[in-house]
Amino acid sequence: MKKKSTQTNMHPTIFEEKEVRRAWHNEEWYFSVIDIIAILSGSERPRKYWDDLKRKLKDEGSELSDKIGQLKLQSSDGKSYLTDVSNLQGTFRIIQSIPSPKAEPFKQWLARVGQERIEEIQNPELAVTRAKEIYDKKGYPKEWVDKRMRGIAVRNTLTDEWKERGVSKGFEYAILTDEIYKATFDKSAKEYMDYKNLDKKAGDNLRDHMGDIELILTMLGEATTTKITSEKDSRGLDDLKRDAMVGGGVAGRTRKDIEIQTGKKVISKDNFKNQKSLKGGGRKR
Repeated sequence: MKKKSTQTNMHPTIFEEKEVRRAWHNEEWYFSVIDIIAILSGSERPRKYWDDLKRKLKDEGSELSDKIGQLKLQSSDGKSYLTDVSNLQGTFRIIQSIPSPKAEPFKQWLARVGQERIEEIQNPELAVTRAKEIYDKKGYPKEWVDKRMRGIAVRNTLTDEWKERGVSKGFEYAILTDEIYKATFDKSAKEYMDYKNLDKKAGDNLRDHMGDIELILTMLGEATTTKITSEKDSRGLDDLKRDAMVGGGVAGRTRKDIEIQTGKKVISKDNFKNQKSLKGGGRKR
């Protein structure tokens, strides 16, 4: 595991009133494997338990051990040591492998999530219905939720198009999305998140904190990019980046026209966390 982009001030997360150390690395959380083993297995020798489990998984043909990395985590003596860590997907796999009553609730939850995912693949409308229910429980206005759902559909169409044309890695999707954001809003996703005082480490999703016009312009940029890419039959990251810039540019010019006509900035610092209005294009600055 590469050591770049690792957060140095690492904080524990509470796991059944016990601490699991974690680190933010390469845009996702990594959790201490030993801490999880100690809590769920109840073993007095969690390191040996983990060594035995790794050998068992390897014998079964699992590739999990190959995906375990090491990051420096603070120990009880106040010093930081390289410690086995796993991202969320790997952590769930480890939990599944621990025969313990403490792990059973998590296994049942994973089974339920897996069943729901299969149901959504068989009937995509279920995914939309469940997403709407989640936003409704969070208190989002119905009109906003309708736009958010439409935006998800537009986004999925675009990412499907990218995938068919050679995009395979997560960071490539991020690069292309950034091109659309920069051309539309003059900000990268990271700059936009910072502007709205959002924190990806806390699970904040930028689009969940956009107002109506911000969402509509995002849809316009992505839908236009999809159309251009399809018409040009573009292939490869470089050509797709150019399409994203052009598609985002269409939305960017629309944004500027809206700002001229209304005298207000479209981009707003408002977000749902501070309970300010998500409607409209933002406040005049």
